Amino acid sequence: MFIIVPLVLVLYYALTTTAPDGSVTFTLQNFHMFFEGITSGEPFFSRLYVRIAMHSIRMAVYTTLISFVIGYPLAYILASKGFQEKTFLIFMFIAPMWMNFLVRTYAWLTILERNGLINTLLQRMGLPIIDILFTDRAVLLGMVYNFLPFMVLPIYTSLTRMDTRIIEAAQDLGASPRNVFTRVVFPHSIPGIASGITMVFMPAVATFIIPNLLGGAQYFMLGNLIEQQFLRAGNRHFGSAVAVILVIMMFISMAVLSRIDKQDEKEEGAPI
Repeated sequence: MFIIVPLVLVLYYALTTTAPDGSVTFTLQNFHMFFEGITSGEPFFSRLYVRIAMHSIRMAVYTTLISFVIGYPLAYILASKGFQEKTFLIFMFIAPMWMNFLVRTYAWLTILERNGLINTLLQRMGLPIIDILFTDRAVLLGMVYNFLPFMVLPIYTSLTRMDTRIIEAAQDLGASPRNVFTRVVFPHSIPGIASGITMVFMPAVATFIIPNLLGGAQYFMLGNLIEQQFLRAGNRHFGSAVAVILVIMMFISMAVLSRIDKQDEKEEGAPI
């Protein structure tokens, strides 16, 4: 009721248009409008809505890569037996998630603004101030901050569930620390990596609060385009079409990651 019915309604609006007299017509015009943009004579990747989609995907990919580069070492440290402060550090990751998403994002406005914390510290150090707010860097920083826990926690869970006797066996057989990590630890953590990538990429490509606040009112991603069509332009048909395209993109991403995960499970189950 709460999943299928809304999706059916979105699909219905995406495939219809409403005439001034109130009559409803089934059509693919909304999807055609997305791929054609405002002027159809431009090259495909130069068309307005296609550029917005590509920009959204690019920002989501950057967010996912940065979250992985930061998150995997953190998850590895947390899962280590010798790390004594893991409970406190896990709490530090989870605690911000208890706060409202909007409040967390607003906090970055006061940090990144021209008279904010970062520029105040730079001025006291005698360094020039930086204008990072309302740029791609500010949006990327806000996305990484908000979605990093979704990368760390699945990888941490995957690493803690790994049988440590496998590592001990590899060490007993003379494997170097590098080989232990590349041949044993990393392959066993791939399910957690796949889950982390899914949990970061999906909301990152569809977010609209972070670009609105940290990117400025004119900063557009797919989530902002959907919000604009529903709440400002009043064109729920085109907004639904964009939402359907976004859902299809997410399904494709999930299918690719699921295929990688299954392939990895087959390789783990194969005889050595």
